[in-house]
Amino acid sequence: MANLLYRLGKTAFRRWPVFIGVWVVALVAVGATALAISKPTSSTFTIPGIPSERASELQQELFTDADDAMNDTSVTVAVAVPEGEQLTDPAYADRIAALVEDIAASPQVLVDEAAPVLDPTTAAAAQEEALAAGGASPEDVAALSPVDPDGRVGLITFEFDVDQPTDIEPASQEAIFDIIEDAAGDGLQVEANGPGLQLMEFSAASELIGIAVALVVLVLTFGSLVAAGLPIVTAIIGVALTSLGVTAMTAFTDISDMTPILAVMIGLAVGIDYALFILARYRSELQRTDDREEATGIAVGTAGSAVVFAGLTVLIALAALAVVRIPFLTAMGVAAAIGVALAVLVALTLLPAVLGMLKAKAFGGVVRRYDPTRDEQGRIVNNGVRWARLVGRSPIAAVALVVVALGALAIPMQNLQLALPSDSTSPSSTTQRQASDMISGAFGEGRQAPLLVVADGRDVADDAERQAAFGEVVAWAQSQDDVQHAQIVGTNAAPEGDPAAATGATILITPESGAEDPATQQLLTDLRDSQGGVESETGLELGVTGMTAIAVDVSDRLDDALPVYLVVVIGLAFLLLVLVFRSLLVPLTATLGFLLTVLATLGVTVLVFQEGALGLVEGQPLVSFMPIFLVGVVFGLAMDYQVFLVTRIREAHVHGADSVEAVIDGFRNSARVVAAAAVIMMAVFAAFMLMDMSFIKAMGFALATAVFIDAFVVRMTLIPALMYLMGEKAWWLPSWLDRILPRVDVEGESLERGPDPHRVEERTPAGV
Repeated sequence: MANLLYRLGKTAFRRWPVFIGVWVVALVAVGATALAISKPTSSTFTIPGIPSERASELQQELFTDADDAMNDTSVTVAVAVPEGEQLTDPAYADRIAALVEDIAASPQVLVDEAAPVLDPTTAAAAQEEALAAGGASPEDVAALSPVDPDGRVGLITFEFDVDQPTDIEPASQEAIFDIIEDAAGDGLQVEANGPGLQLMEFSAASELIGIAVALVVLVLTFGSLVAAGLPIVTAIIGVALTSLGVTAMTAFTDISDMTPILAVMIGLAVGIDYALFILARYRSELQRTDDREEATGIAVGTAGSAVVFAGLTVLIALAALAVVRIPFLTAMGVAAAIGVALAVLVALTLLPAVLGMLKAKAFGGVVRRYDPTRDEQGRIVNNGVRWARLVGRSPIAAVALVVVALGALAIPMQNLQLALPSDSTSPSSTTQRQASDMISGAFGEGRQAPLLVVADGRDVADDAERQAAFGEVVAWAQSQDDVQHAQIVGTNAAPEGDPAAATGATILITPESGAEDPATQQLLTDLRDSQGGVESETGLELGVTGMTAIAVDVSDRLDDALPVYLVVVIGLAFLLLVLVFRSLLVPLTATLGFLLTVLATLGVTVLVFQEGALGLVEGQPLVSFMPIFLVGVVFGLAMDYQVFLVTRIREAHVHGADSVEAVIDGFRNSARVVAAAAVIMMAVFAAFMLMDMSFIKAMGFALATAVFIDAFVVRMTLIPALMYLMGEKAWWLPSWLDRILPRVDVEGESLERGPDPHRVEERTPAGV
């Protein structure tokens, strides 16, 4: 491995025009392809095989014109007047009518007999009359009424004339926002929400802030403006290719609208870090030789080997998301894995090519001279050495302190609550959240969390028995805990035009609690647990669907997939680390450290984002896929730092240092760079907290927290303490396993290097 990368680095340095040209051509080609074939991203979270998906398919069979819940483009505009007044008062009625007309005239709004845009006051009267004529009860009328019992809150519902939410033009959404803003005032409150107004905006400002912090850290690390800019420039090229590649992927598969954001977030962070590691090694090798081509070869052969295996651990963690068979999560993992793979390739080929182009100017624009303190033997004494010696004074205390502290931070995780993003979890400053609060306050929490039971009566031959069976389903649903009301809201077209001969029905269940409330989730569980008995008694086939049921099913599937994912990822990465370090204990401690990081990170994230501690954000459930995605990303990044730190420790051990001196020497050569890389990655992730979307804020916070805990607490404190305690046993490997494992030479043991000119005397091998 080291020799292969050594030759690659030297070739890229020497033939830099060819390598740079290839990357430019690739960037142009992928960009042109993306522009030619790309399609819109998707905002759906469907998972094939979940119960609500099967119920939705059953609904499509019975009601051929039924809309797919995941392609809902509806919008609900809520209007409210002050206490003691009503919507029908002359001061408001004309303004509401004008609001309805403006909405109907807006771009892409569907206006026809099947989906009219109605004034809530006239709609309520017409609906009440129609339902009463059909024998509906007052409770049935109230459950569907667009006006609350006090007559002061009304709902205007319409759809966009498109097939799916991604087809809605941003200008059409902005037109609705402008209309409701103009209509509000003088006592009339107007807010809007619904799938048709979901926005997925991505601002480059967060990236720029992360890059600015990274630039400052790199300037402090290298003391050179040119060198500081190299990792950023190469990382941006990798991120650009990743973003364009993800855009091109939309032509072949559904890509979640948050996939590009997460791919860019991870690609930018690892891209800067990987280039930083190789560039820092290049500068270190220049102290041994004046041959820049040789120094580049050594840097790519040693640090580049670590980059390859660090990247492989991240790739394993991300690509393994496909194992859980969740399409949108698989797409996210694959997209992020592409970003990591490109970051590795850029660091191994484009960076040495740029070094070949710049040559002596690679460290130009000097703002601070690098003149480290050295001991009597000429070895560098930096903060990494000082920290390693401090931990070595009492490694048992260090291990105990880290385990107790991280265990305490993990305690809030027991209250973890997961949900998909919705209007009710949006920031309170948004119109979506305010509309949600208005509707819940006027109509009850369950108005926005309906469950839909689909009843298939095609196996019941007698019409009267079938209609009676539909009534039994309503009674069964109404008898459940936490049900405010249940009623039949539709039957399919009867084969002979007789409504009594309808073979399918949909029963609307309005819970008393909201979509994120555990009581609603328990209601769904109770319905499914008891539906078998109802099916046996009535001869009907039943299914429960709707957005609330779909959201719960997605969360449950993600929870079930997490253990499988952990086994696959940790198992594969453990084997890879055994291959890299030729040890069993080092990979084991690395994995245990990762588990501590994940548990502590989830605990802190629950405390801050779900419980609302510190007042930074409003408390709300975490997005359903956060734990599994966090596990994948954090595992990959944790192994990054493990590889970069411990390979330098093993390198010192391979070249003769004893177990104590190897740890100190490893920190001497890598702690400073790993610390800089961690700060950069934290800055990139933390910058995404500035975005408006709550789940992106939480994801950025969780990843930044995980990097801090793993890099500074686990890898720089716990791991060296354990290495001290294990001593030479850290590198123990059964002889039979040592014989069958291939040797990859990550440490560059086979590469010939000159002595450090600053060293007064070479280290004496241990045991001599």
